[in-house]
Amino acid sequence: MPYVSMFFGIIIRMFYNEHNPPHFHAEYQGQRGLFDFDGNMLKDNMKSNAVRWIRRRQSTTTMQN
Repeated sequence: MPYVSMFFGIIIRMFYNEHNPPHFHAEYQGQRGLFDFDGNMLKDNMKSNAVRWIRRRQSTTTMQN
């Protein structure tokens, strides 16, 4: 599946026509997480360092739009 973004080994993916609320998937070294667009973790299997990077990147991307 194509990815939306990749940074520091973290892969961000979004899937068309998936369940609500709107969210993105993140994967890092076999760990996976599901986040809403505010950076809140909806479902997790990720360590805090990766989650911190995802939230930091998410807020930077939001400010650019």
